[in-house]
Amino acid sequence: MEEKYIQQFKKGAYEMILLSLIAQKETYGYEILTEIQKQGGEIFAFAKEGTIYPILYRLTKAGLIQYRLVPAKANGGEKKYYSLTGEGKDMLEKMKNFWENYKDCVDGFMKGDA
Repeated sequence: MEEKYIQQFKKGAYEMILLSLIAQKETYGYEILTEIQKQGGEIFAFAKEGTIYPILYRLTKAGLIQYRLVPAKANGGEKKYYSLTGEGKDMLEKMKNFWENYKDCVDGFMKGDA
């Protein structure tokens, strides 16, 4: 039961985290996944491709990110390198502002200050 609630917190943060990582540099899916696992410590250590790639698809479909195809050296296929669109940059800024307000509000409840 506890795991269900914790997973909901993580799900809500993934889109903002992906946009933030993509804003830092043009990057591809596997690199995003390993960075989430590295920076996320034990909280996001178990991030999976099955979580990340559907979110990348949704963000692309929403016009928040775009990609370019680059030939992959290893297997002869292609890698998608993601970058933010102008709309994605605006949305990330809105998400960051909301996150700060949200975090402050929840912290207030947790401290009994709300």
